[in-house]
Amino acid sequence: MSDDSPEHKTRPDDDASEEHRELPAEDGSSAPYRDGAFYDHRYLKRKEDLNFYLRLIERVQADSVLELGVGTGRIATKIAEQGIRIAGVDRMRTMLQRAEERIAKKPAQVQERLSLHQGDLRSIRLEEKFALVIAPFNVLMHLYRREDFERAMTTVRHHLASSGRFAFDVRMPDFVELNRNPDKIYRSKDVTHPETKHRFHYRERFDYNAVRQIQLVATSLQREDSPSVHISAPLTHRQFFPAELEALLHYNGFELEERYGNFDEDALDNYAESQVIVARQRADWAPA
Repeated sequence: MSDDSPEHKTRPDDDASEEHRELPAEDGSSAPYRDGAFYDHRYLKRKEDLNFYLRLIERVQADSVLELGVGTGRIATKIAEQGIRIAGVDRMRTMLQRAEERIAKKPAQVQERLSLHQGDLRSIRLEEKFALVIAPFNVLMHLYRREDFERAMTTVRHHLASSGRFAFDVRMPDFVELNRNPDKIYRSKDVTHPETKHRFHYRERFDYNAVRQIQLVATSLQREDSPSVHISAPLTHRQFFPAELEALLHYNGFELEERYGNFDEDALDNYAESQVIVARQRADWAPA
């Protein structure tokens, strides 16, 4: 038996081991989204996912869309501008307020096509069906347990027209990133808040619970002119491996129609950064 067999793997002190260390999953699904203005500023130039979803709408000829995790309306507003009716759901009031501000600046006909709803994607129920349900920008990575995923898929099925599609994207697990030293602090480019104009030193720390498949990115913002002002915003993401994700979809009533490794629709491979999925309901599936 080789020295790298499971029986001979080195293990940290039991109290700090991966099996027992708890990462702040629930707080990590809300803390990064408490400042809508700062969130918008960070992702101002993000366009590749938007362009993919716009192409998909045209390709499948969807006349209605439900967006789960609508955030500040970055994608939903553009969809409404294309003449498509869209409903957006988010549980964070801070994000919806920012979305409302964005929508208020648009022409009346765009505003009429876009409705916002506060609610949890695991339980919300609207009184209509949609040709396309989308969950962009890693939204499903905030589903930390199998039960959470199952409840979210029930929501999707409830709102999806019989011939409709379900599209979403999640990150491809990055083993280099997941194996980073949790005690090491990584410095990133300083950031300036778009409203207060205060400049912050931006730092990150990474930790990974391999049993729960949850990664923590602990973000630290320290104000340059007042170091005592310190903001912490943990982000926690459930890691989905490709075969696992396909199985989860299969056993929740979906089949893969398209699967890509990026928003340019290249094949999913070892070098992919994202898993971009288009699925449809299985004709042979019935709930247990």
